Amino acid sequence: MSSQGNFMVFCAEQYKAAKNLTGKQLSELFTKYRVWEYVYTCYEALHTTGTNYIIQDIDLYIEARQPVMS
Repeated sequence: MSSQGNFMVFCAEQYKAAKNLTGKQLSELFTKYRVWEYVYTCYEALHTTGTNYIIQDIDLYIEARQPVMS
């Protein structure tokens, strides 16, 4: 597996544990908001940060893509 692939698995597992999600819930969330693509394309910047930063960054990324309720 590539470095990016290993990193995506690491991010997914850390996020899943931090948010108490099942694998299915994580997969659905990451697919719905295209988090997989985000983590892959931002690998160069994200892999140099800590776990807490990555989790917060993913939260912000998802939040920015959710529809705004009036």
